[in-house]
Formats: sequence, structure tokens, C-alpha cells
Amino acid sequence: MTDTLKPSTDFRSAIEATNDPAVAWAALQRLADVLFGVKLFTVSTVDMTAGLSRRLFTSDPASYPVSGTKPISKDAWYEQVVAGRQNFIKNTLAEISGHFPDYELIGSLGCGSVLNMPVVLGGEVVGTVNCLGAEHHFTPQRIAASEHLRLPALAAFLIFHNAGRG
Repeated sequence: MTDTLKPSTDFRSAIEATNDPAVAWAALQRLADVLFGVKLFTVSTVDMTAGLSRRLFTSDPASYPVSGTKPISKDAWYEQVVAGRQNFIKNTLAEISGHFPDYELIGSLGCGSVLNMPVVLGGEVVGTVNCLGAEHHFTPQRIAASEHLRLPALAAFLIFHNAGRG
């Protein structure tokens, strides 16, 4: 095994040993941090039938607790992430402010860039992996590295669904 495989094998080892979604989300966060670095990491469900999103995991429970639901708005973010199944990337707090009403909280945490990755299972978006960093964090190299998170995110969501929580 080479050092470049270690983050992936660490993630695989973690999820092979669990059926607990919280363990899978934490392993996914560690993998994201190793691959491209994150200041804030959350995972959310997208339930289009109910029209709701719910935070499942957070690296900062004081600022972004795992809590209730919020309605899904069919806005530019929705069109790109849910309808288009494409990553949503903004690299400045000014760009973020046009999409997220909590941009001031985001900035207060030292974050100024965001990457929201849709997770698609069975032909539909079931959730997002949300990674935040300092302004201009998501360089082309880090965006490319983030693609290595896509399959592990699917595996983590499968654990969530298999646990009967999806």
C-alpha cells in the first residue's frame, strides 16, 4: 500500500467495521480533510417528496447542530445541485451571501468558500456533502481532489439508508 492510498483504505476500514451512520459520516469528514482540507463539514439529506432538507452530521454542532428540517427552495442552488446534479462552488463570502442567509455566521467561523456535492442514489439526489473553507480555498486542484470523495459519500449514504434512517 502506498501513502496515496492510505486515506481511502482508512475510510474503507472505518465503514467496513460499522453500520452506524455517525461513524461513516465522521470517516467521510476525515477523508475530506485529508484530500483537500475543510474548516466546516456537514452532511444533509434531500427529500424531494417531502420538499425538505435535514442536517445529518456536522463538524461544528455548536454553530450548525444536527436538528430539524428546512424547506427546499427551488432556487439557483437547487437548479445546480439537485436538478443539475453538479457541485455548487463559491469561493468568496460575497458569492456565498447571495445564496445562503447564514453567510455572516459562515464568515465568523473563518469560512469564505463552499463546495456542496450532490449524492445520487437510485437516480435521485438523496443528499449533499457540504465542505467549507477559507476564501479562495477551492482551487482547481482541490476541486479535482474532491471528486475522490464522491464514491465514499455514496457508501456512507448507503450505510445511512441501510440503518433504516433514509
